[in-house]
Amino acid sequence: MKNYTTMQFDKQFIESLVSAFGVDENNIAILPGFCDVHVHFREPGFSYKETIKTGSLAAAHGGYTAVCTMPNLNPVPDSVESINKQLNIIKNDAVIAVYPYASITKGQKGEELSDLEGMRDLCIAYSDDGRGVQTEEMMRKAMLKAKELGKMIVAHCEVDSLLFGGYIHDGRYCALNDMKGICSRSEWEQVARDIRLVKETGCAYHVCHISTKETVALIRRAKSEGVNITCETAPHYLVLNDMDLEDDGRFKMNPPIRDESDRLALIEGIKDGTIDMIATDHAPHSLEEKSQGLKDSKMGVVGLESAFSVMYTHFVKTGIITMERLIELMSVNPRKRFNIADNGYTVFDLGNKYTVNPADFLSMGKKTPFEGCEAYGKCLLTVCDGKQAYKAV
Repeated sequence: MKNYTTMQFDKQFIESLVSAFGVDENNIAILPGFCDVHVHFREPGFSYKETIKTGSLAAAHGGYTAVCTMPNLNPVPDSVESINKQLNIIKNDAVIAVYPYASITKGQKGEELSDLEGMRDLCIAYSDDGRGVQTEEMMRKAMLKAKELGKMIVAHCEVDSLLFGGYIHDGRYCALNDMKGICSRSEWEQVARDIRLVKETGCAYHVCHISTKETVALIRRAKSEGVNITCETAPHYLVLNDMDLEDDGRFKMNPPIRDESDRLALIEGIKDGTIDMIATDHAPHSLEEKSQGLKDSKMGVVGLESAFSVMYTHFVKTGIITMERLIELMSVNPRKRFNIADNGYTVFDLGNKYTVNPADFLSMGKKTPFEGCEAYGKCLLTVCDGKQAYKAV
């Protein structure tokens, strides 16, 4: 047994794990509960895709004890009244800690600031995720207000005028299959703008789901200059490239899976500290919405229940990073940056080799690009705030 937490576990506890789950003690790893700062639980407004209850159960199944939920909901959490609707559901239904974002702009329309001051103590940070804030003037206003309130801006960076109806990476697969592509510039150009604004305003700033080599380079340079910036990427950008695509909605997300050169740059970013954390961008949709191929399926895939095992298999077992570094990426760093307390632990059987099967997911969403892939590490137990949130049967 390897204990990667600061908690102490007696011999009787270890023996109970071995007995309950029938596992080899040498394969047991006790890890600090993971923290995902980028998930979509779809409630209120879209509970046919996911709910706070099913999303938090899925998170616990993946070893998470804390998540931050994005604001593309109905109503959008842009006022005290609207965010309280979400908080009430969280209080009643969540099995782990769930921290909602408030939107940067009203209705996520980019035209007028939300009630940032009123929601300051109700949200984890401000984000319009799913939409980039298009005008420099509006983002400057948001950063200045967030700075005043001591809160962070968390940005989905995307220049709408550069999209041209694209839905996958504008690369080789796109050209070979006569599809419409999303250029890398649509991401990194807005990152460059925001870095300049962060230098001007002094706002704390975090970039969502980075996917391009240019973005990695921009953030690396900004950090070297002392800019108050962090960022995240997701397992699918680190493991897959655009030539792994199939004409299946389970490969469609925003930003898209990009070129091999981007993947390699992202790996360097997690190795050298440019990339601070792994987030899943867990974004469930209904089966119908995800069963219309790359062109017509909704953007978004699920990831909470496979993230650790995919990262452990591809990066720890292969020696690219250490287990300690993976724990930093999935637990320590997100908690530190977002001021989220350590609130539990999770137990994995690292010797368990299995095939990723969405039928086993507790999430209502079943579409993952890792379906059918072999991975090591099955979650046996997740304990949050002293209560059992998940236990394998």
